[in-house]
Order: sequence, then C-alpha cells, then structure tokens
Amino acid sequence: MKATGIVRRIDELGRVVIPKEIRRTLRIREGDPLELFTERDELMLKKYSPIASIEQFARGTAKSLNEQSGYLALICDTDGILQASGQGKKALSGKAVSDRMAEIMQARRSYLASKAEGGDILPIVKEGDLAVTAQVIVPVVAGGDCLGAVVLLSTDEGAVVEPAAVKMARLTSDIIAGQFE
Repeated sequence: MKATGIVRRIDELGRVVIPKEIRRTLRIREGDPLELFTERDELMLKKYSPIASIEQFARGTAKSLNEQSGYLALICDTDGILQASGQGKKALSGKAVSDRMAEIMQARRSYLASKAEGGDILPIVKEGDLAVTAQVIVPVVAGGDCLGAVVLLSTDEGAVVEPAAVKMARLTSDIIAGQFE
C-alpha cells in the first residue's frame, strides 16, 4: 500500500470523505460500490466489480466467444480488461480501459466500427499498441447499471465485424447481465 499523507476524521455517522483527487485517479464516482477489507488494524477500500466476482465464468465466456466468432474477445468491467481470449490478448489483458471506452459504457449503447468502412476505431485501453481494424463494443447492463462490456476486435486488414458476431456479443452481454439480476 502507498501512503497518501492525507488524514480524514470519521464523522458521527461513521462516514469518511475520500478526497476528490483520489476519487478521480481511481475513477470512483458517486454511487460506485466499494468493498471493505480488514486485516488486523488495517482497513482497505476497493472498488467493487460484480463481473470480477464471476472470474471463472468470464474466462470461459471469453474463450467460447473467441472460438465461435474468430475475433479477439474481451470481457471488461468499467475499469479494466478482466478476461481476453484470442490473438493479441497479451496486449490488452489486465489493462485499464480508455476514457473513450468508459464513455461508451456509461452511455449504455453498443458501438460498431470498421476502418474498411471508414469507421472511427476507439482505443480500448489507455496504453496499448494493438492495431485494431474492426470492433464491436456491447455494454453489460444489469438493473440499470453498466457493469462492463463485451468486446470483439479484429486486426485483419479490411475486416468488418459480421452481423452474426455482433449478435453473439449482444447475447454474451445479456447472459453476463443475467448473472446479476
């Protein structure tokens, strides 16, 4: 753990204010769930990710989606890539999602683009050098909350994501969302 040098007092209701700079850095927004951990005399807060709680399911889902679609398949929460399967997964696994990707998830709308058709390819992660040529991003929405997204990517020249693959991504998103309803 890294010390911040910031000290806060607990109020009469047991509340502690997390400074704005820390919330911004950790991408914690109003209403975000936080998980509490204790060890001896230490208390740790961690941003809660429902999708991360079904890690085995997400791993198998990404693998199946990759095998059935032929595209690089990603399962992410609102902060980072949790599971990746397919060629190029090492460039994305475990990385933080880009601001543009976070905007797509917050808007709760699917996004489809192909360079071959003149589309605007969004960066998926903040730091990565994968040359994506086609993509589909489908947010995972459960109970009105966006929990993450299912993403299919291609690096093939002239690639266009096929309608059947888009349907698979949407179905996968619905199945993951169903785990939380």
